[in-house]
Amino acid sequence: MLSRYDHDLRVEIGFCTETGRRRDNQDYVAACSGPLGPGSLHGLVAAVADGVGGHKGGREAAETAVRGFIEAYFASPETIGVARAAARALESINGWIAAQARVDQKLAGMATTFSALIFSRRSAYLAHVGDSRAYRLRGEDFEQLTNDHVLGRGESAHALIRAVGFEDVLRVDHASHALCLHDRFLLCSDGVHAFLRREAIRKLLAERVSPQEAAERLVAAALAAGSDDNATALVADVVDLPPADQGALSQLAAGLRIGEPPAPGEVVDDYRLERIISQGRNSRLLLATDLRNGRPLVVKFPLARVADDASRRRAFVNEAWVAGRIRSPYVGEIVEPEEGRRTQLYSVMPFYEGETLEARLARAPKIELEEGLSIATRLARAVAAHRAGVVHRDIKADNVILLKDGSLRLVDLGVCRVPRLEDFCPEDIPGTPSYMAPELFLGASGDEASDLFALGVTLYRAFARDYPYGEIEPFSTPRFGRPRPLIVKRPDLPAWINAAILRAVAADPRDRFGDVVEFAFELENGALRNIAPPATKKPLYERNPLVFWKSLSLILAFLLFLALIPRAWR
Repeated sequence: MLSRYDHDLRVEIGFCTETGRRRDNQDYVAACSGPLGPGSLHGLVAAVADGVGGHKGGREAAETAVRGFIEAYFASPETIGVARAAARALESINGWIAAQARVDQKLAGMATTFSALIFSRRSAYLAHVGDSRAYRLRGEDFEQLTNDHVLGRGESAHALIRAVGFEDVLRVDHASHALCLHDRFLLCSDGVHAFLRREAIRKLLAERVSPQEAAERLVAAALAAGSDDNATALVADVVDLPPADQGALSQLAAGLRIGEPPAPGEVVDDYRLERIISQGRNSRLLLATDLRNGRPLVVKFPLARVADDASRRRAFVNEAWVAGRIRSPYVGEIVEPEEGRRTQLYSVMPFYEGETLEARLARAPKIELEEGLSIATRLARAVAAHRAGVVHRDIKADNVILLKDGSLRLVDLGVCRVPRLEDFCPEDIPGTPSYMAPELFLGASGDEASDLFALGVTLYRAFARDYPYGEIEPFSTPRFGRPRPLIVKRPDLPAWINAAILRAVAADPRDRFGDVVEFAFELENGALRNIAPPATKKPLYERNPLVFWKSLSLILAFLLFLALIPRAWR
């Protein structure tokens, strides 16, 4: 089952339920999508209920809870919000089931566990009561999102203390979880989780088969493990996410305080800061551990006194906005913390294990042709974010991470120029002078041509450990003549690499490639062309050895004559 709404949010769901050794199946599972269309907030509901065993009407309670919740939720106005609509729907269903249990002897004691996930925009809202469970697999991290409402001790350790229909006033656990691409969620009854170890559940989910097949495998494994209860599993995969909304991002940024960047050893919003990875003119990056799941992350704090608060908040919005729109294995991602967790302005990113290109240049051996071409083609694909209207404006070796697995990530998109978003004030637009195109020194705000120039300088530096126009000091006004040929620094490289990179760093934008894609094509196919090396004047020794030796002999004779003159005057 593939459900899609809000244009880009896609959640693929599969579920399975089996009676097992019981006489009948008192579990109920369902998933339903709300209205399609831009701005729709109702989203998609997935729910599992397990009728309380030993009571009449267990199956009726489970089915009523799921079906009634879905109908009541989608009947709610979107203006009240997802969480409030879910709470109202579950309260009404609880009241109806509790009333039926009192007035109908055939349904006396009817009650059910209930766990639901509502996928809306970029969040999953969880409503839970009882001992059914919800799990989330995110990369290698596997987390149980719910707590069992049971006694937990003695012979009645598994006896429920909360369920839909038990009381007129229902106590429900509510939570909101930010979605990440490729998150996998599991809802299951105790007929599954009570008979499978946590690690067994994780391994089955991590096999990454389709949600339907994963649900069927979980149920089959529980039954094979001796489950004597009904077994139900629902698996949901987040296939795609909608882009972050500019208004919501701006509102979030406006509500976050800006303070001094913390130091290693401090804990901020359950992120334990381990060590400083880097500190530039605009931000401090720290390696952190998420104390909620143990995951290593990188937290970036803006530095004070670099730009005004409005510019720092705009950088935060830019980075989050771009992260929601560019899906590239070569561009750094942003991790969105759970709703309400962040109390100050910072960004959270995955921890990419590797080193920056600048760090790679500081050690031996030098970058050879094969390694350099691999970096060049991947980096060109990363910069091709121009197709989404994004201009990076700070491409440099320090912002390129070379991962241990051989891949690459272009990071630090906080100062990028994006469509339909307000740009920075000219004085707040950063740039590293040695990577800046000539037009930027004249007041241009940056475009695809200037990004192409910075990409060319980065690749020139990767091979030569130098800059094509020399290192440019901050606050200087450089003059751009002819760039120094790359093969002067690296005569072992082929001429076509020299030609391609020198064209990318041409002082006049009109002399550069038409776009980054054309440059990438040249890098990938340049070896097929027979480009003659640039003409250089041969020394006299090679052009005419006889004239060379005659001239040298004449010079030596003249020097000897000068040396003998003082003796002749004695």
